[in-house]
Amino acid sequence: MDVTVVGSGPNGLSAAVILARAGLAVRVIEAQPTAGGGARTLPDAEFPGITHDICSAVHPLALASPFFADYDLTARGVRLAVPEISYASPLPGRPAAIGYRDIGRTCAELEHGPSWRRLLGPLVDDSDAVVRLILGNKRSVPPLSAAAKVAPRLLAQGSRLWSTLRGEDARALFSGVAAHTIAPMPSLVSSGAGLMLSTLGHAVGWPIPVGGSQAIVDALLADLHAHGGELVLGEEVTAPPAGVVLYDTAPTALLSLYGDTLPSGYARALQRYRYGPGVAKVDFVLSGEIPWRDERLAQAPTLHLGGSRERMALAEAEIAAGRHAEWPMVLAALPHVADPGRIDPAGRRPLWTYAHVPHGSSRDMAEAVTGIFERFAPGFRDIVVATRSVPASRLADHNANLVGGDIGVGGNNMISALAGPTPRLNPWSTPIPQAYLCSSATPPGGGVHGMAGYYAAATVLRREFGIAELPALTP
Repeated sequence: MDVTVVGSGPNGLSAAVILARAGLAVRVIEAQPTAGGGARTLPDAEFPGITHDICSAVHPLALASPFFADYDLTARGVRLAVPEISYASPLPGRPAAIGYRDIGRTCAELEHGPSWRRLLGPLVDDSDAVVRLILGNKRSVPPLSAAAKVAPRLLAQGSRLWSTLRGEDARALFSGVAAHTIAPMPSLVSSGAGLMLSTLGHAVGWPIPVGGSQAIVDALLADLHAHGGELVLGEEVTAPPAGVVLYDTAPTALLSLYGDTLPSGYARALQRYRYGPGVAKVDFVLSGEIPWRDERLAQAPTLHLGGSRERMALAEAEIAAGRHAEWPMVLAALPHVADPGRIDPAGRRPLWTYAHVPHGSSRDMAEAVTGIFERFAPGFRDIVVATRSVPASRLADHNANLVGGDIGVGGNNMISALAGPTPRLNPWSTPIPQAYLCSSATPPGGGVHGMAGYYAAATVLRREFGIAELPALTP
């Protein structure tokens, strides 16, 4: 075996596919009984016709990531349903703020539409370069046109200058997107995520994989097998595999795997590594459509239920300080809106939600999430058939990378986004011979984009096998 990949998340699989296509013998080892890490889809325990996306459900980067663009998921049979509404923010006492795929329609419904267009219009017009800038390896000359457009907007929305975006509805709409990083607001990391994801909402949309996120994983696995790669499920790695190894794991996993053989300075750096706030996962099975006050929300597959910008910022500050917010930030997805096949013969359909909580929280958030839905959809409680609640402290049971419920694997900060989990010129490398990292803790950070695996695979090919050119990814 030339290379072992530990972990079968999207980054581990993207690395494995590249290495196998380069002609290497590749084995992927996954501790769980199913592959996919943060992109798995599993049947409901009581209603087998209902499937839940275990971590990620909506995938704007599946259409925009340079890796997936070259890989061409559509040509591999993955259907990405792009809804008319990318995302929406219900607001107390007023109409919801709606982020349509059409930027013109979005601006027309906002109080100060020209302000939204000034913020995002130039980025939408240059969206390919914006994605290359934000998902780039940060070690080469960036697309200068995109950098010139992104930089002032990043600084403004990442600082107290964020009031340059006018309108309470527009501010809530942008902040709901920025909150995907689970970071204080305003901050550069939340601003960067908000700009990229909002831009993609207009440039390519926020697609839903038909059949669930597992469709992306299955396409990667089929390609891995077609090029001679192996997948081992249900096997926990407790000692370093022989030869070259890529770890799609939390960086601190190396402490227990290598123990005293770790270089002392690197061991200390890993011991200082800190994870961020977590999420509590609450999946519902619903008997019918949600009775929204604002009927437009029935067409929105992705929802940010955090209230106003000020309330979201307060909630994110509370969880960063280790306290539960009175009104926590809740992200929700209704995949059946774009993929009606997710509705079972009895009319039941899944509702996917996250609630932001302090790191390691053991609190069951099902009632809190239900109460927030009731604010915007009175009678929501009456259509809930079943609730599947997992506190942040238990998320690592089904994905060891999610330490304390941190779905960003500690990487949702500006330093990690640039330098990786420890300061290194090449953040996908480690000082351990033949050992590399490729998880979301490495640049460019969280999201189902495969780029951390892409950069790690390029490093391995060059350093370990003397291969400078990456293999073609087209079908």
